[in-house]
Amino acid sequence: MQKNKLLALAALRKLLTCAICVIALVALFSVHVPIFPSSKVPNFSDPFKLPTKLTTEQSWTQELAPPHLWKAPLPSRKLDRSTGTLETDKLWKPPPNRDFVPCVEPSTNYTSPTESQGYLLVHTNGGLNQMRAGICDMVAVARIIDATLVIPELDKRSFWKDSSNFSDVFDEDYFINALSNDVKIIKKLPEELATGTKAVKHFRSWSGMDYYLDEIASMWEEYEVIRAAKSDSRLANNNLPLDIQKLRCRACYEALRFAPHIEAMGKLLVDRMRSLGPYIALHLRFEEDMLAFSGCTQDLSPAEADELRIIRENTPYWKEKEINPVEQRSKGYCPLTPKEVGIFLTALGYPSSTPIYLAAGKIYGGDSHMADLRSRFPILMSKETLASVEELESFSDHASQMAALDYIVSVESDVFIPSYSGNMARAVEGHRRFLGHRKTISPDRKALVRLIDKLEQRTLKEGKNLSNRVIELHRRRQGNPRKRKGPISGTRGTERFRSEEPFYVNPLPDCLCKKELPMQATE
Repeated sequence: MQKNKLLALAALRKLLTCAICVIALVALFSVHVPIFPSSKVPNFSDPFKLPTKLTTEQSWTQELAPPHLWKAPLPSRKLDRSTGTLETDKLWKPPPNRDFVPCVEPSTNYTSPTESQGYLLVHTNGGLNQMRAGICDMVAVARIIDATLVIPELDKRSFWKDSSNFSDVFDEDYFINALSNDVKIIKKLPEELATGTKAVKHFRSWSGMDYYLDEIASMWEEYEVIRAAKSDSRLANNNLPLDIQKLRCRACYEALRFAPHIEAMGKLLVDRMRSLGPYIALHLRFEEDMLAFSGCTQDLSPAEADELRIIRENTPYWKEKEINPVEQRSKGYCPLTPKEVGIFLTALGYPSSTPIYLAAGKIYGGDSHMADLRSRFPILMSKETLASVEELESFSDHASQMAALDYIVSVESDVFIPSYSGNMARAVEGHRRFLGHRKTISPDRKALVRLIDKLEQRTLKEGKNLSNRVIELHRRRQGNPRKRKGPISGTRGTERFRSEEPFYVNPLPDCLCKKELPMQATE
């Protein structure tokens, strides 16, 4: 009996040994050889090309990486023992939205457009985002003065000299239909009025209801067509009827879609960035026009600084010619340089493996000024590196359309960081707030340049001390929900309006409300 037990045990051991060997061989074999025959693999469509048919239904959703991009290494993930959370999770986690959701539906007293008193022509001015805000404001103005809005003309005379028309940048038909219950919009002025007399008017900046109802609407007695010579900042940020404020949000965040070919390409760029992992969209305002306009010369050579000064002096509509660059920078009025941005991102704790999308035009000085940032963050992508020349061909000569692509990728990013608070930065921040307070880090440039100067003077070193100070400075500068800031105390007149936080930077409280919690069932 004992002998039989020993034989059985030996046989069991041999069986187990054989089974383990077989499992190990199968595992090793499966790493190198596909388990399924090629005939059984699903026929996936190519995720790296633009769809052949573009529709307004194209959305910014997930796809795979293009074949010419390597998969980025995942960031290191360290455990914060004090809280039990992963440090990298903190870097990407959006601020709590405190249950704020969009609420842009009109009130019960809101009516369909009344009988039109005349036609409102609009000549927009500035770059893409300045024009976007102006268009949405003119929708509200048309509602206030009972006008039929003619599709606005885009600025073709600005620094960028873009020849794009409204329909080249925006989905014209969708815009008209989406606002049909608010304002009557037509594509062209009726032929019989096209050559007639028009009242050309520079609407007063930051004006309220009384100005438009009294001074502008009264012009219908003499004119059938009123032309707004400019569209930017013509409507007050605050103290307007709630239905007018909600209309501005419906126009901006719902009706003013980009044209289908822009939406489709923007979706493709977003998908390609997402394939690399969570990404930062960096709006780097280190372009020739920005530096010439602001007079900022940090990290530039004397020859470059002189070139920009000449551009500023020769641009007639830039009023300020003599600018002290040192004073400008110390007050926080200069965009961060690529080198300063690299120091900032490192101090915040982002690892070198972080994918960064560069939302910018042509960087002044090119690679020579990008070297320091690229050495810290080598996965530095842009439209030009994510897409082929052929894919970008139809966009490349149109600054507004190229800017629209940057806008889409920036709104959809995991983190958005602008190096300067210009029109693009403000528009993207407001849109991200509207969509759920997505993480937007606004650099405290005034405080940052002081710290960076200490690094240059070697009175401070990069490391934990600098990192702690930078993180603390930006703890409450990440797009947290808050009410729009009013004017600075003590300011008067135009300066008072100028000091207010722009409406499209923060649509709270007008267009964001607390989500209503479901009623608790009572026993």
